[in-house]
Amino acid sequence: MKKLRTLIVDDEAPIRELISGIIENFSELAEVIATADGVASGLAAIKQHKPDLVLLDVNLIDGTAFDLLQQLDEIKFAIIFITAYEKYAVNAFKFSAVDYIMKPIHIDELTAAIRKTVEQSEQQALSLKLNNFFDNINSKPKDKKIVLKTSESIFIVKVTDIIRCEADHNYTTFYLISGKKVLVSKTLKDYDEILCDFFFFRAHQSHLININHIVSFEKSDGGYLRMIDGSSVPVSKRKREELLEFFNQI
Repeated sequence: MKKLRTLIVDDEAPIRELISGIIENFSELAEVIATADGVASGLAAIKQHKPDLVLLDVNLIDGTAFDLLQQLDEIKFAIIFITAYEKYAVNAFKFSAVDYIMKPIHIDELTAAIRKTVEQSEQQALSLKLNNFFDNINSKPKDKKIVLKTSESIFIVKVTDIIRCEADHNYTTFYLISGKKVLVSKTLKDYDEILCDFFFFRAHQSHLININHIVSFEKSDGGYLRMIDGSSVPVSKRKREELLEFFNQI
């Protein structure tokens, strides 16, 4: 198998050396062809070496990763962001389905990210995901959009248009205001972590609901929620008190 020709762009020399060492010693899927420390040097390296993969730090010596990317007419390589961002910014990566690893860098996380890049090979979708990322990074909560990837398509959906999510083993079905259903190959737990700060509530092991689309809470039959689309969502005993407390607060 041909190795991914990899460029490392990070403003810290020790980090560049660490990543190079991990790839050389622990990854059979990539090889480091060059390193850079900033926007200008990174752009020059991309033009010179034409990498398959760029490991790109968010904060660089002369700007940010986004300054670099926005200067490219076309992106013909995979990207794994390297970030020390706090949770609110990391969520933008998750919403946009953009690959990233957190500092401090761990061997397992880096090699897993490289393996995922090889397996997915989704260059045709990268520009779409990055555009959504740029929209999300500074947008207000009500304007947030999430990338939902199915086996056939990529959907960019406003978070406020999601009525509920339902687990199906390792898949999740999204129910939207439009009446459309989108089946995604990620677990409900993944989306619970992403959406919990945006008025979503895990009512049941198999159900994540948008609180803004609740019509009523019926206490009979163990308790269930009526949603705006006419669906009924069960509320587990463990979540019942938490839900009632929330209603009391508002």
